[in-house]
Amino acid sequence: MDVSVDISLYPLQDEYIPMIKDLIERVQQREGIDVSTNALSTQLFGEYRTVMSAVTEELEYSFQTWGKAVLVAKIVNGDARRLSGDGSA
Repeated sequence: MDVSVDISLYPLQDEYIPMIKDLIERVQQREGIDVSTNALSTQLFGEYRTVMSAVTEELEYSFQTWGKAVLVAKIVNGDARRLSGDGSA
């Protein structure tokens, strides 16, 4: 089953950009995940367990390495790049 995850990371520190860049770069290195970024969020596309494992593992790494942050995620069942307005994929 494919999934689309839209994440926004909000580090709770003054130097926030390195934490965000590090998380994105680490996820981009993962096999089987397509990553797209814009000014507000990062979108991850791929197989459910692959994407969700990456989010879990890389977020844990970020928390341990960089400290406190808030992650906001929107999760869509399926590849949101291919979803039509009528609910069919």
